[in-house]
Amino acid sequence: MNKKAQELAIHDKDTGSSEIQIALLTDKIETLSKHIKQFKKDKHSSVGLLRAVNRRKKLLEYLKKTKMDSYKNILSKLNLRK
Repeated sequence: MNKKAQELAIHDKDTGSSEIQIALLTDKIETLSKHIKQFKKDKHSSVGLLRAVNRRKKLLEYLKKTKMDSYKNILSKLNLRK
């Protein structure tokens, strides 16, 4: 896990909570974005990027409905939606 995901973990062995999944997807999205800027014709990676963005969007909507305080915490820590 990366540093941001460890900060958002609920407990020591947390690997599957929505917060962790969003942090890991954000890292994946940043990596794929850099890759696609370099290799514009890589369509398979662009499809993977779209899937990751849509999955993160769904998880954020879920958190917004269920845990508003956690949702706001994630937005501030991961610098999403300024």
